[in-house]
Amino acid sequence: MLFFLLYAVVRRWLRVAGGRSSERPLEIENALLRHQLAVLRRRVKRPRLRRLDRVLMAAASRLLPRERWSSFLVAPQTLLRWHRELVRRKWTYRRKSVPGRPPIDADLRDLVIRLGRENSKWGCVRIQGELRKLGIRIGATTIRSILRRAGIGPAPRRDGPTWTEFLRSQAEGIWACDFFTVETAWLRTLYVLFFIELGSRRVHLTGVTAHPDSAWVTQQGRNLAIAGELDNVRYLVRDRDSKFTTSFDDVFRAEEATVIRTPIRAPRANAFAERFVRTVRAECTDRTLVLSQRHLQRVLRRYVHHYNIERPHRGLQLETADRQPEPSADCRTISWADPSSRRSGWPDPRVLGERGLMLIGGDVTVLDDNWSPETLGRIDHDHA
Repeated sequence: MLFFLLYAVVRRWLRVAGGRSSERPLEIENALLRHQLAVLRRRVKRPRLRRLDRVLMAAASRLLPRERWSSFLVAPQTLLRWHRELVRRKWTYRRKSVPGRPPIDADLRDLVIRLGRENSKWGCVRIQGELRKLGIRIGATTIRSILRRAGIGPAPRRDGPTWTEFLRSQAEGIWACDFFTVETAWLRTLYVLFFIELGSRRVHLTGVTAHPDSAWVTQQGRNLAIAGELDNVRYLVRDRDSKFTTSFDDVFRAEEATVIRTPIRAPRANAFAERFVRTVRAECTDRTLVLSQRHLQRVLRRYVHHYNIERPHRGLQLETADRQPEPSADCRTISWADPSSRRSGWPDPRVLGERGLMLIGGDVTVLDDNWSPETLGRIDHDHA
């Protein structure tokens, strides 16, 4: 009853306020729109206006008197601020060129910083001279400013190399070796022996066997020595596995290398080898169903070739481990399947069983049992 009485009073008031003129519907409509605007203001604190909406409101504000500005969604000061911004943009001119010196190219800045970090004894003038050899002309003061912004002090720096630089320089000539296992499709366990160079991350895959013993492991070390791979080895890091016997260590001692055994149950002491095991499992063996020992040899040989030549390494600034030289013009490939390509007097592969031959320094060397008769070798035409 109360709401009905209130409705009747408001209806009567609108009829009296609007009068009997023909503009009464327009005035009622304006009053209704203002009331709806007040309702929207209670619900929306800050409406999202586009640039066109702001231009329209700013232009309309110049046509309406101040007492009519209550119909806008924003405050009067906001409208005035929008108008001032439009005026400011009108009288703003775009500059065709930036005053001052042109900025230093980013590649040149990175080159200066690299020269300063990798050569602690070089000063600004020395770096300037080295850049002039490349046809790059830059002032010594600019080089000094670039080095200071990069946190590189003046040369020569007396604090010496960092631990990273020291360990990286000592890593040349240090090798590490370890085993990892692979389960075949028939649940047969195969053991893989590998060596890794700490400085270049280059991996040497020596062999795969199902029954590793001291004699087999020692033979793998001899194969590396015969191939001339151990000429630059100074230290060999290995764990305390019983398969690494004294005869295995003697092979490296004969090459004037020192064998370092890791502490007991300390895999982090052989971190480079352990990291390669994780990599080869994640990228190769865990994605392949191995059928046999020969299948695993073929798969790992291809992966190690990719690991050494094609795969970028984070520890080497995304560089590859090494680059294999292209075969020379005076070399050719032979196959056991072609009897005419073998030198007369070489033993028949059936006599050697699973053994293969490799020509090293002009001499024929018998490899270990893991090489199949289809193994390819390279020989000079002079010895063909």
